[in-house]
Parts: sequence; structure tokens; C-alpha cells
Amino acid sequence: MKPLHLFLAAAVCLSGFNHKVRAQSPDSVSVWLSTQDRSALLQRQTTPLSFSSRASSNPILDVDPEKKFQTIDGFGFALTGGSAQLLQQMSKPARNALLRRIFTTSGDGIGVSYLRVSIGSSDMNAHPYSYDDLPAGQTDPALKHFNLAKDEVAVIPILKEILSINPRIKILGSPWSAPPWMKTVDSPKGGNLKPKYYRGYANYLVKYIRAMQAAGITIDAITVQNEPLNPKNTPSMVMLAQEQDNFIKTALGPAFHHEGITTKILIYDHNADVVSYALSILGDPAASRYVAGSAWHLYGGEVSALTRVHDAFPDKGIYFTEQSITQPPNSSDIAVAGAISGVPVGATRNWARNVLLWNLAADPNAGPHTNDGGCPSCYGAITLDGDKATFNVAYFTIAHFSKFVPPGSVRIASTDMEQMSNVAFLTPDHHVVLVTANTGNFVKAFDVRYHGRSFTGTLQPGSAATYVWPAQ
Repeated sequence: MKPLHLFLAAAVCLSGFNHKVRAQSPDSVSVWLSTQDRSALLQRQTTPLSFSSRASSNPILDVDPEKKFQTIDGFGFALTGGSAQLLQQMSKPARNALLRRIFTTSGDGIGVSYLRVSIGSSDMNAHPYSYDDLPAGQTDPALKHFNLAKDEVAVIPILKEILSINPRIKILGSPWSAPPWMKTVDSPKGGNLKPKYYRGYANYLVKYIRAMQAAGITIDAITVQNEPLNPKNTPSMVMLAQEQDNFIKTALGPAFHHEGITTKILIYDHNADVVSYALSILGDPAASRYVAGSAWHLYGGEVSALTRVHDAFPDKGIYFTEQSITQPPNSSDIAVAGAISGVPVGATRNWARNVLLWNLAADPNAGPHTNDGGCPSCYGAITLDGDKATFNVAYFTIAHFSKFVPPGSVRIASTDMEQMSNVAFLTPDHHVVLVTANTGNFVKAFDVRYHGRSFTGTLQPGSAATYVWPAQ
């Protein structure tokens, strides 16, 4: 992956949360605010807003629960090998407190409900590895040497700890590379999967899912290849659209079907500037029959491309699996409005069932990462320095959604307003959640209209708010 520098980030300490998230009466609206100057960071406002019937000259933001779109699977981050390593190095009490803050909604918890892990290493590991590494020139078609030993050091123990806190969390697995001996280059970086190893690699992915299941970890979905058009990371592997199509229909899909594996298969897992990649595979019935949907990043292209794919294949899910919102900590402001507008609002308004940011945690030097292709500026949602946790803009970007929009929520219609980016949801416990972000350079007042009544919201430039009220 490549870091996105469009959005500024800031290292900030988490301000106090009020554990009473929900509005208390039918006319009352709870407000959770983050400001560009960091005076409020996902802070519940002490005075709730109220619905009324009085007229106003403010712009109208209509929320219509009768118009429903996609169901939401969750919001979260990539738990990279480096993130797991840093978490494992914390003292147990500090780690437990941090994980509860991330994965529950009680107290100051933000309720992260979806994680992405790498199958083998990613570029945010200290070094590259697969689950069947061999000396140069050797091969293992029967996968006799397959094992998860390297993940058992930190990734699996941390996942088990997370699952003990939130057993319902969804987990997506993404490979950065096949074992080097399966590739056209005997290296973790670059190269393509040799066709003669299509079945072997499909069995490798089956073994991974089975081994994780044996460890008590269910992999809800996998992407076939992280960034299949990017050979520059260490590790990485190129897989052109026709190659991925052939791999799915001749090897991966049949292997999952034969083994009774229900893990979803997601295609592409790269930028929104090459829509043809996903469309070509979804348009092939022999491959598409095994595919649950397509996965997207936004380092290139426009987020509206996701709607183009949805409209062409409305029965296939849209998943947003990676975006880096990062800059070295300690910037004076926190550009939370731009971050919220650019990724989670944009993705969910264009049919994404989830939103995952890259990555959960890094050290103060944006490590660990691999050499010759690791990301040197991916500071993640949290900067970890031993037991000290500093919370960056990506953390609050996701928190404005994850704390209030649980899995099973449904996106509902809301007015698309210039410089007042927004998206609305109806939750399973019958609350409406509206997330707004003022990306303009002046104060904006607006009226939120719902079932003929309205309340007035006001946002400073660069600020964002989540509004929660009981559904009628």
C-alpha cells in the first residue's frame, strides 16, 4: 500500500467519553463532536439537541429511513503483524485496557467491529514471510511444511485476546504474496503466481482457513490478492485480472466448494482507478459464482467507481478494505472532517458494507515495516511507545462510526450537501445515526429534518459530529 497524504493527522490523547451513547427521549438528539483544533475529540456534548416544528432559513438535510441501501458489516482497521507485535510487547494490564477501549462500546470504548489481517506477512511486518518458506530452489507442492508458527508469536495470541473481548468481530484475511517458490521470481517481492501452482496455492489458502479455525479464529472473508497491480511492496505479487479470474474458477472456488468452506471470496482489493478489473471477473459466470464481492482502496481513482460496480452487479457486495490516513504525530490540528468525508462517508454512500483503515498501530518511527518496500510513513490509528498509546486522526475517523453503527445497521437516505459531507444509518436497536463533516472554511448551520420535524446543527470548519436519536 501507499500512504495517503491528502489528509492531515495528529497524535492526540483520548478525551473522556460518556458511556450513555443513546438519546434519552424521542425528541432528544445526542451529539458527539470532534473539532479541528482538538478542543473536542469524539466528545459528547452536555446539552442535547431537540426536534421541533419551528421553521428555519438554514439549509435542509433530510434523513429518510424509508429509503434503505446496504447492510453494514462493520468498521475497523488492519491488525498488521507489526500492530500485533507492538500490542504483544505491552504490559498485560495496559494491553487489556487498550483492547477494551478499541473493541467495546462501554465507557470510552469505540466498538471496532471488523479487522483485516494479512495471510502471511504484509509490508507492516518486521520482515517478510509466508507459511511455507523454503531455501531457494526448493519446492513443496504437497505443502508438507505449511505452518502458522510465525503468526503464533503475536498475531494469533492478540486475535484470541480480541475475540475474548468481542467474539462477534468479523475478520478479513488478505495475502500479500504466495510462497516465493510458487512465483515466477523466487522472492517475496513482485513476480506472478505460476499457473502450475494454482491448485497448490488454493490448497494453501484452504489450509490457512482451517488452521485459523483450529486456533479458534473464524476468517469471514478473504481477498484473493492485496493490491494485485502493485509489485513494489515487500512482500507483493502481481495478479492480472485474467490471472485472478482463472485462479478463482479453476482452483480457489472449486477448492472452497469441495472443502465446504463458507469464507467469502472477494476480488481485486486495489484502487478505484481500474474498475475494469472487478467488472471483468464479475462478468465471467464461471468465476463470479464463487465470488461474494469486490474489495477497494482509494489511493487512486474516485470513490464513485464503487457505485458503478454495484450498479452493474447489485447482488455482489462492495467492501472497502484499506486506506492510510496518516502523517507524523504532533501536527497542530487534526483534520478529522476531511478524513471522515474522504473515506467512510464516501465509501458507505457508494455501497461499501465495511470501512477498514490502514493500520491499527505503529511505533513512533512508523514501524515496524519491511525493508525495500515497507511503508515508512504509516503511523496508523494509534502510536504505541511501550505502554503509552497516542490516538491519531484515523482512530477518531473510524470511532465516529464504529461506536454508534453496529453490524446489521442499514444505510438510509440523507441529503448530499456541498461541504457538509454526511451519511445516515438505522441501527438494529432502532436508532438513527447521522455522521456529518464540515469540509468548508466557515461555520455551517443546517437543519436536520426527519419525519417532518427538525433540529439545528452547527459545525465549525474542519469539525465533525455524530448525531444519534430514537427512530420512529
